[in-house]
Amino acid sequence: MAPRHTRIVERALTRLKLRQLRLLVAVGQHGSIQNAAHDLGISQPAATKMIQDLELDFEVKLFDRTNRGVVPTVFGETLIRHGKLIFAQVSNAAQELDDLNEGNSGRVVVGTLLAASPSLLPMAVERLFRDRPKVAIKIVEGTNEVLMPGLLSGEIDMVVGRLPSQRHRENITQEKFFDERILAVAGTQHPLANQPNVSFEDLKPFGWILPPVETTLRRQTEQFFIRQGQYVPGTAIESVSYLANRSLLRTHDFIGLMPAHVAALDIQSGLLASIDWAAPFGAGPVGVSYRGKQSLSPAGSTFLDALRAAADQIGRPQPQI
Repeated sequence: MAPRHTRIVERALTRLKLRQLRLLVAVGQHGSIQNAAHDLGISQPAATKMIQDLELDFEVKLFDRTNRGVVPTVFGETLIRHGKLIFAQVSNAAQELDDLNEGNSGRVVVGTLLAASPSLLPMAVERLFRDRPKVAIKIVEGTNEVLMPGLLSGEIDMVVGRLPSQRHRENITQEKFFDERILAVAGTQHPLANQPNVSFEDLKPFGWILPPVETTLRRQTEQFFIRQGQYVPGTAIESVSYLANRSLLRTHDFIGLMPAHVAALDIQSGLLASIDWAAPFGAGPVGVSYRGKQSLSPAGSTFLDALRAAADQIGRPQPQI
């Protein structure tokens, strides 16, 4: 008798249909076989039979029935995740063929975190266009909590920026480019903008612009505040928008926390000022996350090489501000 893994692979290659996977994903989204069947235009008995056939072919139970509908088992969640990835790859293939038909030489979808937006990503894009001028690029901005699920599902090819410390590591490859430090920054009009040897006591009276609660930097900041006598800022704005943060810093006496490379250009041009206070937290690796070399198209592989070259240019050694 063939090993279980071999049996399942053979059945999947000979019997599995995309329609079954579409139903599986739809049932996971709706929590209801009836609603999923309605969406796909098939009868509920036919949908139930398709789910049963999947369970027989994969030799696992995919859903548990509850009073509120059906809930994926751990096996169901795994197969749904792979189903979404298959559909994303089909969509990517269709998009890439369409791009080629229109004269483009491939497509890359890049998720970007704040640490990559001002310098690393633009430099890599410039290098990519130098080698493949007709590549179509889509850039999606957000936090790891938003971008990593898109990476895992295949909607995003790679995510560039601060590497996640613990979460979102499963099934992805992480490549470190350089270490980034965190600066305290303010508008040039801020009372502390030109003061030497600023202490945290000097910072306490001012409002802060903080990263979102789901980020590692925010957790580190809050832990530091707790160690400073349970400090709570009088005013705190939570924002991931660099443009909004820069405007607020220039018009109010707020303190902002930014990766050094993010703030560097604005500090050099006199739009922002660095506060002479060394943040004792927040340093971390900047790099790229992707689903492995085999997941990248030729355009994606070229862009990965462009990122490496850009990182070599700006990350070693890291400039001191």
